[in-house]
Amino acid sequence: MTTYIIAADAARARILVHESKGLREIDTLVHPESQQHAGDLRTGGKGEQGGGGDTKSQHQTGNVEATADKHTSFFAKEVAEYLHDARTQGKADSFMIVAEPQFLGALRKQLDAATRECVIKEVDKDLSRASTQEIAEALDKP
Repeated sequence: MTTYIIAADAARARILVHESKGLREIDTLVHPESQQHAGDLRTGGKGEQGGGGDTKSQHQTGNVEATADKHTSFFAKEVAEYLHDARTQGKADSFMIVAEPQFLGALRKQLDAATRECVIKEVDKDLSRASTQEIAEALDKP
């Protein structure tokens, strides 16, 4: 039986497996857009306001959090598809997820029912950049 451990935030998901010597990272998914400042995610056009004909005072308007949430959701869907593929291709039988709380919620929404049933443990903590030892310790806690 193979268990994948996923340590993730909205920009990065590390996929690890448990071996006799501890955890070993086997893959990393990244979503660079989630690492950018929300204002940098927009393109020109709608929502842009200017001061008449001069270009000195152009800025974006709109809901910055909506843009960040959209990218979180996109990445959660990508991670969910990765887990679905791992399950259906027989690479993993179960999953343990250690994720930043907001991302964990987004990921839960994206998991299909069969993959969701394979999740045997969740820890709502951002350890995406932690050592494998720190991740293992977080998973060992009840």
